[in-house]
Amino acid sequence: MKDVKLRKFHAASWDEPLIMELGRKGERGIIPPTPAKKVCEDIGPAKELVPSGMWRQEDIDLPELAQYHVLQHYLRLSQETMGMDLGADIGEGTCTMKYSPKMHEQIVNSTKMTDLHPLQPDDTLQGILEIVYGLEQYLKQISGMSKFTFQPGGGSHATYTNACLLRKYHESRGELAQRDEVITTIFSHPCDGATPATAGFKVITLMPDENGYPDLEALKAIVSERTAGIMFTNPEDTGIFNPKVAEYVKVVHDAGGLCFYDQANANGIMGIARAFDAGFDACHFNLHKTFSSPHGCEGPAAGAYGVREELARFLPVPTVEFDGSKYFLDYDRPDSIGKVRSFMGNLECIVRAYAWIRSMGAEGLKTVAKISVLNNNYLDMLLLRIKGVSRPYAEGKRRLEQARYSLEQLKEDTGVGTLDIKNRLSDFGVQGYWLSHHPWIVPEPFTPEPCETYSKADMDYWAAAMKQSIEEAYEDPSFSINAPYGQAIGKIVDDSLIEDPERWACTYRAFKRKHKKD
Repeated sequence: MKDVKLRKFHAASWDEPLIMELGRKGERGIIPPTPAKKVCEDIGPAKELVPSGMWRQEDIDLPELAQYHVLQHYLRLSQETMGMDLGADIGEGTCTMKYSPKMHEQIVNSTKMTDLHPLQPDDTLQGILEIVYGLEQYLKQISGMSKFTFQPGGGSHATYTNACLLRKYHESRGELAQRDEVITTIFSHPCDGATPATAGFKVITLMPDENGYPDLEALKAIVSERTAGIMFTNPEDTGIFNPKVAEYVKVVHDAGGLCFYDQANANGIMGIARAFDAGFDACHFNLHKTFSSPHGCEGPAAGAYGVREELARFLPVPTVEFDGSKYFLDYDRPDSIGKVRSFMGNLECIVRAYAWIRSMGAEGLKTVAKISVLNNNYLDMLLLRIKGVSRPYAEGKRRLEQARYSLEQLKEDTGVGTLDIKNRLSDFGVQGYWLSHHPWIVPEPFTPEPCETYSKADMDYWAAAMKQSIEEAYEDPSFSINAPYGQAIGKIVDDSLIEDPERWACTYRAFKRKHKKD
C-alpha cells in the first residue's frame, strides 16, 4: 500500500440548469415523418381514436431542444457524477456495488426486450416468460425455497411483501388479531423493522450481545403467542455471520411465528449457505446487488422474494408457470395477497440476473462468494493498520463481505469525523463510503464492501486514500473539515433540506409550485 500513487481527482462543474429550463421555441430533436396518404384515409384523424375524456386540456409543457443539446446536457451531468465506470465503489457497504457486464446491457437494450408489452397474450411472451421461470428455478436451488415472485421493486419492497404475507398467513389461521408483533435486530436493514410497522405490526428490536450477535436469551424472553414472526439479516450489516441462526429460527417457530431471512447481504454466502437449510420460511435477494444488475438509472431494483411450499399460495399474482409445453401467467390464486407491483416487476433486472447466473455457473457463484470474503479480509487487514480506525464487536473473528468500522478515536483526537473523511475521499477519485443506518450504534462508522469485482490494486488504492485522508486529519483538522476540494458541489453545509419536504420536490411541477411560493 505504501507504493500506491494517489490520483488528484477533479470533477467537472458545469452549473447545469434543469432540462425543463433549457431550449428555445421551435427547436426540434426529431421531426416525425408525415403519415402516408393511404394510412390517413384508412385510419382517419388520430384524435378520434382517443376517448375525449383522455384529451389534454392544455398543451404539454416540454422543453424544445435540438438532439445534440440533449446529448450535451446529459453528458455534462454524467461528468459531475462518480460511478462504477469511473472509480471503485468499494465504499458502498450493504449495497454490493459490482461490475455489470456490458454484454448484459446490450441484451436488455435489444428491441427483442424493449418492444415487449406486458399486456401481450401469453403465447407471444414465451421468451421472456421462459427467462423469468428459469431465473426462479436457479434461485430455488440457491436458497432452497419452493416458489419466487419478482414483483417487488427492491429489497425493502420484498420485506414489505413478506410483512403482507405474514398478515395473510396468520389471518388464514384465525390468529391475526392475536399475533401482532414482529421481531427484528438493530444491525439488520431498517426495512426489516419499518415494513412490518407499515403493515400494522408492533416491532420489537433485539440489541447485540458482546459478540455482535442478536441476543439469543433476549429473543427467548420476548417471543410469545403474540409473535407473528422475525425478520432479520445474516450476515448483519456489521459483516458478522451468525453461525447459530438455526437456534433463533427454532425459538420463533416454537412460539408459532414465521422466520424471514433478509439476504441482501448474500454475496459472501451465495452457493455456500441456504436459507431453507437454516429453517427459514421465506427470504429475498436483491437482483440489483448480488446478481449484478446495476443500481438505479437504467437498472431499476428488483427484490426476488421466495417462500416454502406451504406459503406459495399467498404469493402475489400473477406467477409464471410451465405446463410442459408452454409458459403462462397464473392469476387463479384465490389465497394470494394480490399485486404488490404492476405486471411481473422490473424485467431488466430479471434478464441481467438470469444472464449473469448462466455465465457464472454453479461453481462460479461459489467462487464469487469465496473471493468476496477473501477481498473483505484483505481490506480489513489494511484498514486496521491505520491509526484512528477500529472495528467493534467480535474481537478476533472474521467478517464476511463487509465490515462496520469506527473512526471514534480519530474524532476524539482531532475533531474530524467520518463525514469529513468521506468528503475528502472523493478528491482522490474514490466514491464517498457508506456510513451506517441510524442510529449510529457504532460511533463514527464507515462500512466498505469489496465484493468479487475488485482487484488487489483496487483495494490497495482505497486503503491508501483512507490512510492519506486520516493522516491529513491528524496533521491539519481544518483541512479535512473543509473538504472536498475538487467536486462539482463543494460541500453541503446545511443538510436539513432533505428533512423538510416543503423545501424539496420530486417532480418539475412540484418544483415550480414550491418555487412560486418562495
